[in-house]
Amino acid sequence: MTVKIEDEFYTVRFDEESNLPPVPLKRGEVLSEHLDIENSPLLFGCRTGICGTCLCEVKSVGRGSLEPPSSDEKEVLALFCPDNSSARLACQIRITGDLSIRTLEMG
Repeated sequence: MTVKIEDEFYTVRFDEESNLPPVPLKRGEVLSEHLDIENSPLLFGCRTGICGTCLCEVKSVGRGSLEPPSSDEKEVLALFCPDNSSARLACQIRITGDLSIRTLEMG
């Protein structure tokens, strides 16, 4: 049986302080939609990528890779976390690979 790429699941791991087990998410799923349902270690504000509330550090680990931030997301990241190339807005992440996520505070 051939598995279609849309049916692939990836693993999202959160920092140890969150006490959340790894979560399997389907390719293309929006991270913030899942975390809204679960007991999220990340806070969300606007969900449109302008408030910076869901600022996090994200690393691709294992299969797949993280899509780069859009130009709009890059502008917000430049304001809140200009020196961290791993910083992302969780509300803007679509699952395209295994990820490790750590909450960041706006500085």
